[in-house]
Formats: sequence, C-alpha cells, structure tokens
Amino acid sequence: MEFQVVQVSSLEKLRGDSISQMNEVHEKTVLAGERLSYQVGVRSDRRMEAEVSVESELSDYVKLFFVKNAVMDLTTTERDMEGEDYITFEPGLMPDILVPAKEQNSQLTIFNEISTIWVRVDIPENITPGEYEIKIKVAFKNVWTPECPMSWAGQVMRVHVIPAVLPKQKLIYTRWFYADCIAVQHQVEVYSEKHWELIDQYIAAAVDGGMNMILVPVHTPPLDTAEGTVRPCVQLVDIKKDGSKYEFSFEKFRRFVGICKKNGIEYFEIAHMFSQWGAKYAANIMVEENGKKEYLFGWHVAANSAEYIEFLKQYIGAISQELANEGISEKTYFHISDEPTLDAIETYKTASDIIRPLIGESKTFDALSKYDFYEKGLVACPVTSVSHIREFLEHKVENQWCYYCCADERVVTNSFLAMPSHRTRVLGFLLYKYDIKGFLHWGYNFYNGRLSRYPVNPYLTTSGDGAFPSGDPFIVYPGKDTVYTSIRGEVFYDAIQDMDICIALEHHIGREAVVSMIDSAAGKELKFDDYPKNKKFLEELRDLMVKKLKES
Repeated sequence: MEFQVVQVSSLEKLRGDSISQMNEVHEKTVLAGERLSYQVGVRSDRRMEAEVSVESELSDYVKLFFVKNAVMDLTTTERDMEGEDYITFEPGLMPDILVPAKEQNSQLTIFNEISTIWVRVDIPENITPGEYEIKIKVAFKNVWTPECPMSWAGQVMRVHVIPAVLPKQKLIYTRWFYADCIAVQHQVEVYSEKHWELIDQYIAAAVDGGMNMILVPVHTPPLDTAEGTVRPCVQLVDIKKDGSKYEFSFEKFRRFVGICKKNGIEYFEIAHMFSQWGAKYAANIMVEENGKKEYLFGWHVAANSAEYIEFLKQYIGAISQELANEGISEKTYFHISDEPTLDAIETYKTASDIIRPLIGESKTFDALSKYDFYEKGLVACPVTSVSHIREFLEHKVENQWCYYCCADERVVTNSFLAMPSHRTRVLGFLLYKYDIKGFLHWGYNFYNGRLSRYPVNPYLTTSGDGAFPSGDPFIVYPGKDTVYTSIRGEVFYDAIQDMDICIALEHHIGREAVVSMIDSAAGKELKFDDYPKNKKFLEELRDLMVKKLKES
C-alpha cells in the first residue's frame, strides 16, 4: 500500500493507524440551512506530501480543516473507571484542534499515522433541493523522489438536500468567555486595539460554534480565583466614587456589546456579583476614588456589608439602565454566585434578596445542583449538573437549564478529550426530550491552572496542569493572532442541530411522537444517565427523523 484515503463519520476519532477499522460514509441527507461535517483520513507507508482541494457545486460553502493532535495529559481524575465509556484512560495524543487548511496552503505532510481532513459544509437556507456531490481530492508526491509524477486519490460525498429548512436554534448556549485569558495568551495589553480585535475573533468563533450567549465582564468575573488573589482586571465598567455616590462609565461595555451584536450574540449573562461557591464575599471590583484606583470591593468585603449593598443598588441600577438603552434587558441574565453548596444557602439567599429586586426585566440564573435553591425561589433559572438533574426533572421545573463540568466523569454526557464523540453528541436528544432551555459550560477559553494561580500553555496541557480532565477547561485553542475551533466544538454543534431537527419534526407529528421515536431508537427510556453508548444510535435516529421530515 502506497497510500490510503477513507471517508468517515464526524463521530470517529482517527488515531494512530486505525484507518482500516472505520466504516466509510459516502452519502448523507440533510436539511437546507444545516451544517454537514465528516472526515477524510489519509495514510501512507512512505513519507508523502499532499495537496488537498475541493470539487463541487457547493465549494463556496465548504471549509476544510486539518486535524491536529492535542496533548491529553489527564484523561480522568477518577479511579476504578473500568467499563466507563472512554476511548482510553492513558495519557497521550488525541485529535481535536481544527486548523484551516488554507493556513497551510492546503498542504499536508503524511507518514505512517493518519492525517485527517475535517470537511464542513454549511448548506445555505435558500439552496435548491436535490442531489449534490462533494469531491475531496488529494494529490500525492513522494518526498524522497520528487521527480516522480504525482498520484491522485479522491473521495466523493453525495449530499441529498430535502425541501425543509432547519429551524433557528432554540437552545440558549453559553461557555464562559475569559477576556483576561485572551490578553495573557496573546501577550497583549487588556483592551488595547489588538485585544479588541482578538475579542472580536473569539466571539465570532463562539457564535460559529453555536453559542448565542456571552459572559459579560462588567467587572472581572469572580470565577476560579484563589481566595485573596485577583485575576488580570478586565472590568468593562469604569467606576468612580465621590462620597456615598458612584459614577459609572459604560464606553468599553458598549463596545463589547456592539461586537457581540455584530457577531450574532443574542443573550447576555452579567458576571457574578459575589464570590464563587457560597457568595461569602464581594466580587473584585476596581473603583477610582480621589484619583486612585484600587479594589474597593473583593475578598476583604463581606457579601452582606452595608457598603457593598449600597454600592450594588447604584451599580446594578446603572447596569439595568444601560441594558435597557441597548435593548437587551429581557435577554440578559444576572449571576449571583457560582455553584453554591447547601450549607451556604442562607448567604446565597441574602445575596439573592439583594439582587433580584434590582434587575427589572432581566432574570437570575446560576449553576447549582440542589433543588432547595429553586424551591425557595432564590433563582429563576436553575442550571443543574447533568449528574444531579433528575430531581429537577421530576419537579418539572420551568426554565430548566443544565451544565456539565469536571465532576461529571462517570456515565453522563460530557466533552472530555478521552471520551468518544457520541458521548458529547447525545446531549442534543436529551435536551429536546427534557425540554431544557439552555446549556452552560464553564470553559470556553480557560487557559489557567487551578484557581488561576498561573497561566498554562494549552498546547502542552489541556487539563489546566492537572486540575481537570483534559478538554474540560476550553473548547477553542489560541493561534497566532487567531483562534482555532475543535472537533469537540463541532460535534457539540451537531448536537444542537439534532435538537433543532427534533423541533422541526415536532411541527409535523407532535412532541409526544418525537419523544417516542427517541426512546424507541434507544431501546429504552433515554435518560441523562442511561443512553446507548454508540454512534449508530445517534446517526440512525437522525437519519430516521430526516426521512420523516422528507415524507412530511
């Protein structure tokens, strides 16, 4: 064998020399407006140079990425994981980083192990239904004998577009956005013009990956910060104190919101007002007084201090007015404190009682796993861990959200590097079945070690230097003056599309019938902690739904 080219599902992770073990895919049926992703794997016994190109009527809508390996330095923090649904428990390399092929002039160097091309086709909404072909061509040249003629290989995908349009995404989706990590990784000054350019790129990439909500750092978010320390200040609101009165300047805030709107962000979440894990302290907030800037509030100020409460009344009032001016009040959510524990319910209640009367048409929401917080009316939209969501579902909570994080290592859906892609994508059908309104994850671009004590190189550690299972802290990678998406991000986007297809089908056959289809395909009642652990279930169910839509 001189070289081999195969075409496989987006749910495969091509590693080592596993190319011969994959089932090939040559035909897909899609809706107008849908994103189709698949992979072309290339392997050679000799060192070869290859040039990759596309031939298709749809070439204007095709993007090619070269898949690069990420360093998977910590697969899981748990022990005794035998039987759990992971690709491997051993540290090593895992395909994940998607680098646009044009950055490498569409040139690949191939030798022994698989080189993978990620093919993404954004089908336009106004496309004429029918059949289209996409040919991925690979031209090979032997590195050691360049005088030899080039060899060609190709793979064809037949795409059938049905006369139905994928509905607009209903899910509200956010991963926490860290402006400070962008500044540190790219070595630029906070809110310099270069920083703003990068913020624009990262937000554009977030929207491209399905995010329609962003964490707004009105003050530096009090997240993953060691007690008594501060992260680089990325506070958007400039604050001055004059006696008992505060003045607020929103110029940077308006620029940030403008970038978000330009890129398609529809929902906004305001940074937490109190410290993480219990709301015991004020957030780190920079204030200018008598010409001097310092953290007037922070770890040294109790959450229920009279001075902080008076500040919040003025601060949140000013923010609420600015949200109204921007026309986004109804689509804005305020955080109180992240992941409060049950023993902190009284301090959380005190904080919640302060915030809720001040925010007008906006809502409160927080990541929490104890039903008591919602039962006592302390939060409007509970964001519950997938490992603890059953009690909330049994109570049929209105405005239920969910999240997963480093603690969700067993059984449930997640997006760690060591997990197979089907474990990430199954979330879409779960979101639909249980009528989940939103999904939150804590790490869009967290490039720090535990509690942000120091920055890390995400190309050397994907675990925050051993703090979390690899892949948990971020889903995009910093490039040179750019940002790269990932396989995990694209697979999550497909999960959202699965949810959207369910919604489209519901309009024709009703919600009960769609849920019945899901459970029937699963061979049991689909649950967050009980679902088929294979890609066949997902692909066959999606294809069945598309077929039903075509018939309708």
